[in-house]
Amino acid sequence: MGSQVEPKPHAVCIPYPAQGHVNPMLKLAKILHSKGFHITFVNTEFNHRRLLRSRGQNSLDGIDGFRFEAIPDGLPPSDADATQDIPTLCESTTTTCIGPFRDLLAKLNDTALSNVPPVTCIVSDGVMSFTVQAAEELGIPSPIRCRCHPRYSDPLRIHHNNLYRPVQRSSC
Repeated sequence: MGSQVEPKPHAVCIPYPAQGHVNPMLKLAKILHSKGFHITFVNTEFNHRRLLRSRGQNSLDGIDGFRFEAIPDGLPPSDADATQDIPTLCESTTTTCIGPFRDLLAKLNDTALSNVPPVTCIVSDGVMSFTVQAAEELGIPSPIRCRCHPRYSDPLRIHHNNLYRPVQRSSC
């Protein structure tokens, strides 16, 4: 009898949707991917459109084991080149992102439909507190909360249950 292959660990990475948070989280996601993780990187719809516009429509295609998803931030549509109002964005993500994020996690965990390994951890920006509630509701281990901002990312550190440990850098 052949042995069963263990599925890859699956990290869902979700940065705070403001300038200076997305790129460090993306670098962390790339490091995890290089270590064998399946990655789902979650942007807000607003930031997802900006990313596609700046890097090209096909820029997010074709990396095996690395996918991008988007959830609404709860704000009304705005100018594509505008910077979102940070206090309004903070209030909106806190109150409106839990439902869409929970739905995304449930969709990803339906492995028959999603064609990805079940979610084994969530790596979220520290201010994305709704990720803790969603993880608890779906039985996903406690989210790893990190400060993904350039000020804190050299050396990049992950916060988990009040423990700090450096993450080994690799070429991203």
